[in-house]
Amino acid sequence: MSDSILLLNGSLVNEGRIQMANVLVKHGKISQVLPLHRLPLTDYRIDLNGAWLMPGAIDDQVHFREPGLTHKGELFTESSAAAAGGVTTYMEMPNTVPSATTIEKLEAKYERASEVSAVNYSFYMGTTNENLQEVLKIDPEWVCGVKIFMGSSTGDMLVDAPGALEGLFREVKSIITVHCEDDPMVKATAKEYRERYGEELPTRFHAMIRSREACLSSSSKAVELAKKYGTRLHILHISTEEELALFDNQSPLSEKKITAEACIHHMWFEEEDYDSLGNFIKWNPSVKTSRDREAIRQAVIDGRIDVVATDHAPHTLAEKQQSYWNAPSGGPLIQHSVQAMFDLVKQGVFSPELVVQKMCHAPAELFRIKERGFIREDYWADLTVVSPHPYPVRADNLLYKCKWSPFLGHTFSHSIQTTLVNGQIVWHQGKLFRNKAAQRVQFKV
Repeated sequence: MSDSILLLNGSLVNEGRIQMANVLVKHGKISQVLPLHRLPLTDYRIDLNGAWLMPGAIDDQVHFREPGLTHKGELFTESSAAAAGGVTTYMEMPNTVPSATTIEKLEAKYERASEVSAVNYSFYMGTTNENLQEVLKIDPEWVCGVKIFMGSSTGDMLVDAPGALEGLFREVKSIITVHCEDDPMVKATAKEYRERYGEELPTRFHAMIRSREACLSSSSKAVELAKKYGTRLHILHISTEEELALFDNQSPLSEKKITAEACIHHMWFEEEDYDSLGNFIKWNPSVKTSRDREAIRQAVIDGRIDVVATDHAPHTLAEKQQSYWNAPSGGPLIQHSVQAMFDLVKQGVFSPELVVQKMCHAPAELFRIKERGFIREDYWADLTVVSPHPYPVRADNLLYKCKWSPFLGHTFSHSIQTTLVNGQIVWHQGKLFRNKAAQRVQFKV
């Protein structure tokens, strides 16, 4: 691949500004941001013709299913979909089979990613009721953080013992990310609905079973513990209006110790969509009302929500086509997250600058990622070109192993033209380039 690339005539979206500029990439890093008349000699040039040029998106919550669940997805297939979607870095969750709840199992995932990942990667350390001492062994310079499931998960990863939760919040110095749903409340409600409606329950009841009360109860508990112990806490996939009162929009992100994430599906779908999409929008936490959707969008704008991500979690089509009780929760989203946000830009919901703030700058700042997330000289050249060309979502242009999407049949207003990872082109005009450009992400400590 080329040692130097000049990206010409880009509408650079970076650090709250939009400007026309050229960007020179050399030896994997951003060498210079140049005015349009500056045209240095390079090995390769790409004329962007005014398309948006932004830092590559950083997704702080994905499930790529390897090891153990590779019939659903693999590190290679799902990271390839990330490249096609303009996502240049992902942070993958520990609830694989086996779960990444020891240093040995965690490092095995890093080793596999070094062999096959199309984009940059990091992996969370998982928690159980009994593995605090193992969690404390992680190297914060090379591990993105610690994940606690305060709602149901696979294996033994539900952390529900009060002493275990207290210990994790008290002792862990890395950022703690949490899935917040009150498990006893969810189980009690599920039992009630099964007794009342039997096995053929319509999916629209999912929002009642995985209820707003269960979310608020668990999120409130997490915030209470974080305040008690001064923990760096990041609550994932906020799904209710009520939870937003837990978060601060007055302090700059650099001063916040308690932060929040919104996911694409909670800003796109709402409960009426269950009637047409059923289990294909069955997520935990559940998609709820249009009022919740609007409140989450507003919280992204006003700063109560700090990061936008996907919770990309593929399952096979056959699994999703089962009855409500048997169909797993989760769905594939990473190939279209940037495009979905630019659809919302076109609708007037967000600005391009805000999309870049929430998908690129804020994850880098919040997780203290070294030399990524911004278009700055001497930063790694993780770059995404978003062009104003319609993009229809079809089964034959999906890179997910599961080969379905809740967006099937939708035409996005923008396409991902080009994705660079560490200065190498990994996606360009509909073609994936397998060049081993990806790196393990490093963090500031």
